[in-house]
Amino acid sequence: MLDRRLHLHLATWLGQWPAGPGLHVVSSQRRAHPAWDGRLRPAVAVSTGRSTVLSVAPDRVARVRALADLPPDRLVPALPAAVGLPDWATHDGPFRWSLAPAPLPDVGEWIPSTSPGLPPWLRLFDDDVLVVRAADGRYLAGAGVKRHDAYGHELAVGTVPEAQGRGLARRLVAQAARRVLDEGAVPTYLHERSNHASARVADAAGFPDRGWRSFGVYPR
Repeated sequence: MLDRRLHLHLATWLGQWPAGPGLHVVSSQRRAHPAWDGRLRPAVAVSTGRSTVLSVAPDRVARVRALADLPPDRLVPALPAAVGLPDWATHDGPFRWSLAPAPLPDVGEWIPSTSPGLPPWLRLFDDDVLVVRAADGRYLAGAGVKRHDAYGHELAVGTVPEAQGRGLARRLVAQAARRVLDEGAVPTYLHERSNHASARVADAAGFPDRGWRSFGVYPR
């Protein structure tokens, strides 16, 4: 049985959940308004392997439904033009979540995203971020929480090259996931299918690949 929080997150984030077999293009006003970082996400989809819900703005439903018969390897590249943003990027990879993060020891400290010395990607978050610093105060790794809605919070993590291979990313993801669960939401984790390093982090942090998939259109 699907966790209630995850069910409510998908229904809220996409505009419909669950769905029957096949591809379902659904209308959502969320696709016409800025997301957690102030930028649009004009097409977002989640697939269980049996059914797929593809969420787009109301004025783009007809254009996207016209692509419904395309195989996945042709559907995803066709989405930017169909939502009126042909120069935007696409994402396609596993959709992961966890109700039991790996029992890895905490490694980071929650600090304001406006704190000095943080990389630009962490400054996009409007709440505290989880950061690991070296003994001299240099930034080494960090994680942020994309609070899509009250029920589902997506995690993002990054490590500077000289600190990679120490297990910092997996510990940050597990630590952030525990906080999300404590807040009453379910933590999710998305990455490109070709990003094998990110896949290893997810597996080690307790976010298994259940065969679910997420794809969509994103700003570059």
